[in-house]
Amino acid sequence: MNVLIGGIGNVLLGDDGVGPYVARLLAARYEFDGAVEVTDLGTPALDLIDQLSTRDAVILIDSISNDDTEVAAGTVVLYRKADIMRHRPAVRMDPHSPALVDAMLSAELFGVAPADVLLVGIKAESFEPGCSLSGPVQTSVDPAIAEVLIELGRLGVGYRSVENPGEIDIWWATDQKMAARLAL
Repeated sequence: MNVLIGGIGNVLLGDDGVGPYVARLLAARYEFDGAVEVTDLGTPALDLIDQLSTRDAVILIDSISNDDTEVAAGTVVLYRKADIMRHRPAVRMDPHSPALVDAMLSAELFGVAPADVLLVGIKAESFEPGCSLSGPVQTSVDPAIAEVLIELGRLGVGYRSVENPGEIDIWWATDQKMAARLAL
């Protein structure tokens, strides 16, 4: 199975950096069976089509800023392919939705879309400039990782923990609490 696990977000805009943060932790803490690529996708535009095409499954991790005031910051929300495709490109589920929705629609049109897509969304508290995740988003990192691993299990992709991951390269984690987490 050819699987992409991609962190989406701008690491210089607070909670928007949670996708790349989670992707880096996954890459350092786990080894995966098969053709699994874990990558920081940054803030993709329509070039996301290239990342999606030829994949059997795609798992994306990103901050979300939905308008549902009942959803607290740090809440992990799962969006399946059908959920994503229901939104027209003009609707913004998060800072990257137009690129994601447009890329998914284009990939479908060209017949290269993955069969399985999961967006692991983490409700952001702040998109203010800075390299630190808010407290609620920091606490959502491990639950988001757990959701990615559950999805891999559902897809039949094996994984195992790396016994000693060493220092994890998350260069933008300037917050002391975040840096301490990296030592785990």
